[in-house]
Amino acid sequence: MRYTDYIFDLYGTLVDIHTDENDLVWEKTCFYFGFHGAIYSPQELKSAFRKQMQQMEADAGQSYECFPDVPVELVFAYLFRAKGITDNVDNLAFHAAQLFRIASLDYIKLYPKAKETLQALRDKGCRVWLLSNAQRAFTEYELRYLGLLDCFDGIYISSDKGVKKPSPKFMEMLLEEYHLDRTKSIMIGNDCSSDIAVANACNMDSLFIHANISPPLPDEIPATYKILDGDFRKVAPLILK
Repeated sequence: MRYTDYIFDLYGTLVDIHTDENDLVWEKTCFYFGFHGAIYSPQELKSAFRKQMQQMEADAGQSYECFPDVPVELVFAYLFRAKGITDNVDNLAFHAAQLFRIASLDYIKLYPKAKETLQALRDKGCRVWLLSNAQRAFTEYELRYLGLLDCFDGIYISSDKGVKKPSPKFMEMLLEEYHLDRTKSIMIGNDCSSDIAVANACNMDSLFIHANISPPLPDEIPATYKILDGDFRKVAPLILK
């Protein structure tokens, strides 16, 4: 078998999702803050959140090569403290992040045959990994809800590591920790600018899947394999040859 290790992106690759961080979401989140003594208007909260996220990303960027990722709950904790709330702030912020995500979620579901493909790979004796630009406060619970939490040999979430795709540093962390042979590993994702780019930066093979939430296609797709119709059922036959 050509590959022993299969590294998957999550959103847009295994999981179909749509979120909308509209004014109502900020209004609902304001209620949560207000119930715990931190009074914001929706627009004030939205503006303060974005400003603080940008500042934290800029500060983190001084420690990383590029593409830092900041846990969203740290931003919400800052916003609580900015209104004088000091008790139980970390817990309040974590639950604020979850409420915000749930309020913004229109739908979340697996792509057809996604879970079956992961199982088929493991049944063949291969290892399966997750490398996702995502927030732990959201993603861990969504993986559990979708029945994916136990489908991987290891899970790498960018907010845990402070860096995200396409920085090769994120991929190299996974390769180093689990002693993966990059010549026998393949990255599978739906975004050429992050998933395929990080594979190319680390001299690895890749499979691009054009999904319904993929960014617009570039003129050239620099992937080893390509599935352009979004049919996940083609993944296992293609990469298990």
